[in-house]
Amino acid sequence: MKKEHLILTLCTLFAIAIPLVQSISEGPKGVEKWFKELPHKKQRVTKLHFYFHDTTTGPGQTAYQVFESNISSTTITQFGRTFMFDNPLTVEPDARSMRIGKGQGFFGAASFEEPRFLMNLNFVFTQGKFNGSTLQFLGTNPILNRVREMSIVGGTGAFRLARGIATAQTYFLNDTSSIVEYNLVVLHY
Repeated sequence: MKKEHLILTLCTLFAIAIPLVQSISEGPKGVEKWFKELPHKKQRVTKLHFYFHDTTTGPGQTAYQVFESNISSTTITQFGRTFMFDNPLTVEPDARSMRIGKGQGFFGAASFEEPRFLMNLNFVFTQGKFNGSTLQFLGTNPILNRVREMSIVGGTGAFRLARGIATAQTYFLNDTSSIVEYNLVVLHY
């Protein structure tokens, strides 16, 4: 895919996603009011646990390769190979269990020495108490580590001004899919 087409595609995706995510917003005046009240708000800690289902080939595919570098196929880590994903989040490891949202974003091989992804990951909650809220991650994911720790750098809705830590642990892995167990500790207002 040409660079221009990729940029256009990404811009289109963001243009579509932003109104969907912001539909829970109180609008500019509501957000301004929320910020004025912020000094009086109490910080809260929320713990979340769920499963992220990633399928890279076959039926039900949820992650697609969008580009690679001219050296991806010659490096042991496939450096530069990048995927966009729209993966289900469920309460149990079984993909048929209750869906609470989606994990959307991209990951790319970002190391020459070891399998390590750069991830932009957005958890978009579509059910339950946090319906319409999001959490954002940006950082590295050393995928061969048994437990990986990643930073929560923001959020919307119930998670405005969120920060925290997410731990990820591979629950299942084969040639076509993986299930990752996530535990989050989120500080928010």
